[in-house]
Amino acid sequence: MPTSTNNKPLESWIWDAACSIRGAKDAPKYKDYILPLIFTKRLCDVFDDELNRIAAEVGSRKKAFQLARADHKLVRFYLPLVPDDPEQPVWTVIRKLSDRIGEGVTTHMRAIARANPLLQGIIDRVDFNATTHGQRDLDDDRLSNLIEAISTKRLGLDDVEADIIGKSYEYLIRKFAEGGGQSAGEFYTPPEVGTIMSRVLQPEPGMEIYDPTCGSGGLLIKCEIAMEEAAASPSPPSGKLAGEGVGVRGQSKPFAPLKLYGQEYIAETWAMANMNMIIHDMEGQIEIGDTFKNPKFRDRRGKLRTFDRVVANPMWNQDWFTEADYDNDELDRFPAGAGFPGKSSADWGWVQHIHASMNPTGRAAVVLDTGAASRGSGNAGTNKEKTVRQWFVDHDLIESVLYLPENLFYNTTAPGIVLFLNKAKPKERQGKVLLVNASQVFQKGDPKNFIPDAGIQRIANTIIRWKQEEKLSRIVDHAELKKNDYNISPSRYIHTSDAETYRPIAEIVGELRVIEAEAKETDQALDRILKQLGIGA
Repeated sequence: MPTSTNNKPLESWIWDAACSIRGAKDAPKYKDYILPLIFTKRLCDVFDDELNRIAAEVGSRKKAFQLARADHKLVRFYLPLVPDDPEQPVWTVIRKLSDRIGEGVTTHMRAIARANPLLQGIIDRVDFNATTHGQRDLDDDRLSNLIEAISTKRLGLDDVEADIIGKSYEYLIRKFAEGGGQSAGEFYTPPEVGTIMSRVLQPEPGMEIYDPTCGSGGLLIKCEIAMEEAAASPSPPSGKLAGEGVGVRGQSKPFAPLKLYGQEYIAETWAMANMNMIIHDMEGQIEIGDTFKNPKFRDRRGKLRTFDRVVANPMWNQDWFTEADYDNDELDRFPAGAGFPGKSSADWGWVQHIHASMNPTGRAAVVLDTGAASRGSGNAGTNKEKTVRQWFVDHDLIESVLYLPENLFYNTTAPGIVLFLNKAKPKERQGKVLLVNASQVFQKGDPKNFIPDAGIQRIANTIIRWKQEEKLSRIVDHAELKKNDYNISPSRYIHTSDAETYRPIAEIVGELRVIEAEAKETDQALDRILKQLGIGA
């Protein structure tokens, strides 16, 4: 499928748009202007396609405009933008702004939101006329350049893939991270990791999928893509199809779409997730708020809602949740024997939330720091994080653990792991865990490594089929995990070369940090006790 009428690669077009306002704001803020405009351009071009369809039936675009204005249900989204010449593209109303451009763009976007309640709070979040200390954040000259750069590509139904917002967002985050800007610390899930997760989970038509830390919605959309690819294949893995559904272009498909649910804490990113969902015409709901402290998806009794599949890439090693956050939970997310994993990392706190969000046959895939698989194992005495990990092993909830290659992520060179959970493991897999060390399955890239298509397929097939392969995967029973003090890191059990005898430095450093944090907690507790006894300063 062509990506543009002028055949310019999507990435080059997006970067041209970013460069048109370079210097106007810090790089991480570019997307706050670019993506809403790209989204609006997509809405305009799709509206044009719909008007042309109506015009073919009624004789003219002028009549088509009149009909759409009289009955908004004739179109997916009604845009109250009418060019002087009805034969001109709707986008020209924005493109031809020549005076007070920032004010004009903001006014048009707010008018579009008023006409479409689904877009309120999403398309009208950005003030293109905003000032800081009397200085325009984005002056009209640069905004005009941005509009002109975006105008060079048509984004209609037959021009680009529906993933235009997702691809734009991912590309901009990656480019800004390459430049070492502030967004280098913004979490970005490499697309190949999301593809592996979604393929392994094998979502089936009509399933409900949930991401408690959904970001821009990329992992949810990867699940929809994986389901559609499998359902459209001659022999889909599920062996069954559901009822009729409506695809991203309004075309009937012989399977029901997934129902996608997500929650995101950052308002701007929440808006991006909604844009992504809307532009894909996918079914679901994205909520805003702190999932850990106030998960929005509840059932009628106020209990935590459960789902068929859960995907997540929470921020690694969050340290701002306290033991009280776990103890005061009223949703039964943190069971006795697990619970608080320690102040220094909430990784296993998120895993517990994800487990509680799975229905009785639910499965999940979550990206974690490598240290989450091994911290505390082999240490003298007890370790809170290891205790939680042990609870998951003993309750036979861990189906597989994937060790990723290094230098995939943009805010760290650490490899990361993907933890796969299953509440209904097949009998032949019970009491065992498949460990996959994919540390060598990558290609060098600039500035980051990547997993090629063949590697994605190899990894996904290994996990789906639960097969052992020398220097790649091993099936390990619980007795061996217990013998190794519940270390579930694949790098502990699978050496990818004869010379590899040491664990990755990132794992060791992560464990040392936890030990130091626990020692500090112990010292502080001891100081409090001594003060209460009147001993010491």
